[in-house]
This record gives sequence, structure tokens and C-alpha cells, in this order.
Amino acid sequence: MDHSWVALIPFILVIPISILTKQVQPGLFVGLIVGAYIIEPSLLGGIKTALSYIVDNVVESSNIRIIIFLYGFAGLISMIKFTGGIKGFVHLVNDKVKTKKSAMFLTWITTLGTFSDPDFRIVTVAPIMKALRKRLKMSKQRIGFAIEMTSNPVVALVPIATAFVGYMVTTIGDALQEAGIDQEPYMVYVKSIPFNFFSLVLILIGIYYSFFKKPKESESDEAMQQNSGENAEEQQGEEGLDACHRAYEQDTAIKPLNLLLPLITFLGLTIFLSWWDGHKGADSVFQAFIRSDALGVMLESLLISLILAFIYFMFQKYKVSKLVSHFIKGGNELMSVILLLALIWGVSAVSEDLGFSDYITGHVDWIPHLFVAPVIFLLGGVISYFIGSSWGTWGLLMPLGITLAHDAGVNILLVIGAVFASGTFGAFASPLSDNSVTLCTIMDLDVIKYSKKKLAPALIGAGISAVLFGVFSFFMR
Repeated sequence: MDHSWVALIPFILVIPISILTKQVQPGLFVGLIVGAYIIEPSLLGGIKTALSYIVDNVVESSNIRIIIFLYGFAGLISMIKFTGGIKGFVHLVNDKVKTKKSAMFLTWITTLGTFSDPDFRIVTVAPIMKALRKRLKMSKQRIGFAIEMTSNPVVALVPIATAFVGYMVTTIGDALQEAGIDQEPYMVYVKSIPFNFFSLVLILIGIYYSFFKKPKESESDEAMQQNSGENAEEQQGEEGLDACHRAYEQDTAIKPLNLLLPLITFLGLTIFLSWWDGHKGADSVFQAFIRSDALGVMLESLLISLILAFIYFMFQKYKVSKLVSHFIKGGNELMSVILLLALIWGVSAVSEDLGFSDYITGHVDWIPHLFVAPVIFLLGGVISYFIGSSWGTWGLLMPLGITLAHDAGVNILLVIGAVFASGTFGAFASPLSDNSVTLCTIMDLDVIKYSKKKLAPALIGAGISAVLFGVFSFFMR
């Protein structure tokens, strides 16, 4: 396949079609079909090729584990909701969370217990905030911003016990080896963390949006409309928080331990098994965390937590049939996310086979040495916005960034930080991001409209980050 601008066609189609249809799936589907027909231009060849891209990428080990984790954890949250865990937690914090700022503080403080994976954080925190927001008349979008600004950007900065660390270190290690640089990948990663300017800037922007920025009148009106619409559905029964039927049913028991114990079990197992999985041959605790299979460990922790939760709920006289049905119900609520992920993976794969990465790398030799870091960040930001994947962007740009930095004599840590920052931009800003789609599914938000709203803070963060990369490039020559 001749690596030309044709490789850009699938991604060029995705965004405008998604905007026109106000749905992400049609854009991805068209991009996948067109790319497949470019590769196999025959009557049925494109259809067969498109299906093969979806199937092959879904059954890939890392991807199928992500799907199982999302389905399983959503099922666990559904059981927790059914047994009164979320309602109990809401009642537990009800007296303390009396203002919008205190609700935002709760959103931020929960980061301490949900930093291991962005989707884990979203699936855990969003249902709780969804239950709290009604009484406080808060905008869904404002809550969504707070959750997302403390998800991918935070996880990308944590050097232990996350689903990102192993992949990030492996990506750096492969790129260092390809460039002939003999350095310890994990230490390089740790040293590059302060240069992930976008994550750091976005967290600061998130603090401003959460605690200092006054909501616009349109935002307040939107929150009132959302709440009045829900109130119209339920004029009878409990008031305030208890009327939020999507978070839990009115006759649900109040049992906060049914939320706290399963989540504490999952987090504790994740940290312990992360160490256990990598401790053999490791020289330190940190090295043990790096050597572990983070995603595999999270799945193991989830399975054990599910088994223990089933037993715990059965002891409370909940019927197995009810628990199973609610588990399946919760998992099925994320089927739209799983379908979207399958399409995203398919489009990324077909574009790669069309020569997307080769085309990109073949058109960057014009970059001045002093601007390698800021240009890599901006280029990666555009790519990550179109593909909606931080991991995909990191895998694509890390070899290019480290090679350019090494050949140009530019500080490698700064360029690595730029690569990670660019991927984080797409994971936050893109309507194709699985984080955004998962959040919108839970919060009942329109993905395209929500993504348009958060594009402003994302671009502000990107602009500040680009300037910082330029300034540091000048002083770190």
C-alpha cells in the first residue's frame, strides 16, 4: 500500500459525519467501511475486511480484557445500586454535602480511591454524583467536567498501581531501544512526569471550573430544566435525592456498606495483586508494580470482588436470580460503549494498514530542533482528537518523538512529556474517547454536545501547554 494522504481519509470522515448525525457511531462506521474498501476494493471485499478488522481487534488480548472489565464492573455497580449501596452512600454524605462546592469537593477527593483507571473512576463516581446532583440543581456537564478532569489526566501522572503504567513504560522502552538509547525505561518515565504539562494544566483548570468559576445563566437554566424534567416523572414519594430513580429505586434499602466494602475490596486487591504479580525478581516495591500486568490484575481483582460481593449480598437474603439479572442489566447498559470501542479499534487498525503512521512520520522532517517538543505535542493533540485514544497516540508518536529528540539533541524527557500530554488531550477532548462515551452513557449526556462544551477548557489547556513546551525547549537546550 502506497503511504499517501489516502491514509487520512477514514479519520477525515469520522468527525464531520459524527457532528452532522449527532452520533459518534455512524462516523466511525463510515470511516471503517471506506477504509476497508480502499484496502479491498471489490463488491464484498470491503464488507469482509471491515468485519475482520472489528473481530480481530476485539479479540486482541488487551482489548477483550478492557471489554470484560467494563462489563463486569458496570455489573458490580448495578448490583451495588440494587442492594442499596449507592443510596446508602448518598444518605451517608447527604448531611455533609449541602452545597455545590462540597459536591465538587467530594468528586475530587474520591480520586484518592479511584486513580487506578479512568474508566474505573468514571463508572464508580458518576452514578454517585448523578444521585447527588438533583437536589443541588447542578448541571450534568459541570459534574462531567469535574470527573473527567480528574480521570485520564490524573492517572497519567501516577507512577504506580494504575492500568497505564505498564503500557507507558513499555512504550518508552521500545522507543529507547529503537533509538539506541541505554536507559532504564521506568526511571525515564518517572522523570518525564513533570513535563506532562497538559495533565497538570488541565487539573488546575479543573480546580478553577469546579470551585471558582460561576456557572452561566444558560448552565443554571439547563440544570433546572434537567431537574424539572425528572421531577415531572416523579411527583409522588420521596423528595430530593431519593427521587433520582435512575440512581436507585425508591424502595431500595439504605446500606452504605454495600458500596464501601466491595470497592475497598477491589482497590485493596488491585494494589496487593499488582505487587504480588511483579514481585518475583523485582528489586523494589516500585519495580514490582511496574513488572505487573496491570490490566490483568484489575480483572483478577474484579472477579474476586464479584464473588465476594455475591456471597455478601446472599447473606443479606438477596435472591441470586435478582443479583444475576441486575449484574447483566448493568453490563448491558455499557453495550453502546463496547460497540463504540470496537468501531474505534477497527478504524484505528484500518488507518494504520493504510499507512497512517508512515505518512505522519514522513512529513515531520521540517520541524526545527527548538520546536520538536511543542510540535510533537500539537501534532499528537490533533491525532489523538481524531482517534480518541491516548494509548494509540502514545504508541504512534513515542518512537518518532524520542528519535527526533535524540537526533536533534533535544531533551528526551521533555519530548516524552509532550507525547504523553498530547494523548491525554485527545482522551479528554475527543468525542471518540471511551472515557467521554462511558461518562455520557452513565450521565445521560449527548456525546457530541458535551464534547463541544469541554473543547474550550481543553484548548485553553493545550495553548498553555504548547507555550510551556516552547519555553522549556529554549531553556533545556
